Amino acid sequence: MLQPTRLSPDGPDFSRIVVGVMNWGVWGHRLRPHQMLRLMEESVNNGVTTFDHADIYGGYTTEAEFGAALRLNPGLRLKMQLITKCGIKMPSPSRPAYQIKSYDTSAAHIRSSVGQSLKNLHTDYLDLLLLHRPSPLMNPEEVATIFDELRQEGKVRYFGVSNFKPSQFALLNNAFPLVTNQVEASLQHLAPFLDGTFDQCIIKGVRPMAWSPLGGGSVFTDKGNPQVQRIRAAAGRIMRRRSEAIGLDRLLLAWLMQHPAGILPVVGTARIERLRAAAEATKVQLTREEWYELWQASTGREVP
Repeated sequence: MLQPTRLSPDGPDFSRIVVGVMNWGVWGHRLRPHQMLRLMEESVNNGVTTFDHADIYGGYTTEAEFGAALRLNPGLRLKMQLITKCGIKMPSPSRPAYQIKSYDTSAAHIRSSVGQSLKNLHTDYLDLLLLHRPSPLMNPEEVATIFDELRQEGKVRYFGVSNFKPSQFALLNNAFPLVTNQVEASLQHLAPFLDGTFDQCIIKGVRPMAWSPLGGGSVFTDKGNPQVQRIRAAAGRIMRRRSEAIGLDRLLLAWLMQHPAGILPVVGTARIERLRAAAEATKVQLTREEWYELWQASTGREVP
């Protein structure tokens, strides 16, 4: 059973592994409500209690499908934490007024999005709301005001951002305290290790989340990619040197979680065995040389 992890000194307690539901609906597995419910119950029973949504997932349909599943066992809501994101306007049959893909961080759009997400998910509150993408038109004072209103109304407990660069995070964090920055990070995507994103999280005392922590699964499938070949070869050597069988997914998640920023991987799977493996990854400890062996495999060269 996983122990809860606090996102920031005054922030929420979430599970160390976060379940990403982007592909649970029409964008992927097309799970029926009873299938979603079983996966939710199994996840919670394994200590994986935090679920990551966005309003746009499934063309604005996955939140409602998840909410329909939750209605089959409403008491489960008290055992889980719900994250959702807003701020992207995506043309869709569900949103015929949107002519082009754009970003909207206005107070009116944030309030409307939160209201719709609460309705979709059949809940009175969100544990965490993230702005999905940074907008050049974002007014930090306007965002801070609506965040404070939503918190005072009890509709959203905590706030963060997703895909923000350090300067963009600082801009909004100076106006309103944020508890996380959810960014793409994996052995195949090292940018946040190098551009100051994770450094900033350590300085601010907030834990980042990592979406696509296994490269969207390409580390298992794209075997013709030279970077993937190097990573798999290095991982194979490390796994053969160990007495216990740990598996590639557990090893790579453990590599990510060993960073001192305390990264929470967002694991996008609809298979309970994958979630169990992700939970087991919290027990795997790499030596520093093993950690750098995988880094070197990713970059294809020694560190300077």
